[in-house]
Amino acid sequence: MTGESDTETDTRTAVPIRRRLAQGGARLFDWLLPPLCLACRNPVGSHHALCPACWRDVAFITAPVCERLGTPLAFDLGPGALSPAAIAQPPAFDRARAAFRFDAVGRALVHALKYGDRLEVAVALSAWMARSGRELLADADALVPVPLHWTRLVSRRFNQAAELTRHLSALTGVANEPLLLKRVRRTRHQVGLTRAQRLENVTGAFRIAEDQKGWVTGKRLVLVDDVLTTGATLEACCRVLRRAGAARIDVLTAARVVEGHGAVHI
Repeated sequence: MTGESDTETDTRTAVPIRRRLAQGGARLFDWLLPPLCLACRNPVGSHHALCPACWRDVAFITAPVCERLGTPLAFDLGPGALSPAAIAQPPAFDRARAAFRFDAVGRALVHALKYGDRLEVAVALSAWMARSGRELLADADALVPVPLHWTRLVSRRFNQAAELTRHLSALTGVANEPLLLKRVRRTRHQVGLTRAQRLENVTGAFRIAEDQKGWVTGKRLVLVDDVLTTGATLEACCRVLRRAGAARIDVLTAARVVEGHGAVHI
């Protein structure tokens, strides 16, 4: 007959006690900071969630999509299908994917993270990004957030792209390289600028860290940002990485602007 040691008994007793304490702590946290919808701030049942109305209005981007731009296609044209926009003006990146359209709810979510200092939004966005970008992430060597200039980082206190990348890395196991790209020139805000003005604005703004230039050669990289509008910033980053010898550069964002019937100006 085998008897239990005092240590085993104490351990088995401590487990339910710790569980009850954790549950009590969670209830206290919910009472002090009740869970609110990530978009509209109405009460919801759990943290990092959307209310039913906002969930219904999120325009998730699902197949079929353009292989290069990741924009919705009206019909399923089979694997590798390209949109007219991708054919007429091929992007500097290999593929792009986004979780949802940058419409009313999408804008509210992105702005909550970017301008509202609500870092908890990054938890939900990164999970949706991991799902929409699973084919990009499957064999990626590293995730690379689009960097902020240090002066803007000081004023904003965090880089929303870096937050998304950090959570994505934890979810997927893909390495995070937050210091690979540097923004060496402070640029004007891109909002309100034309595509040509945006391209000019970010020309020469990015550089690879000196100690990592050799590392980029042959790597399959995924650039991460919060939203893809004209794509000028991402294009500038891609050109720098391509010159350093990156084998593949994909783009993964939480949201993207989709115009007309699935075409987007990049």
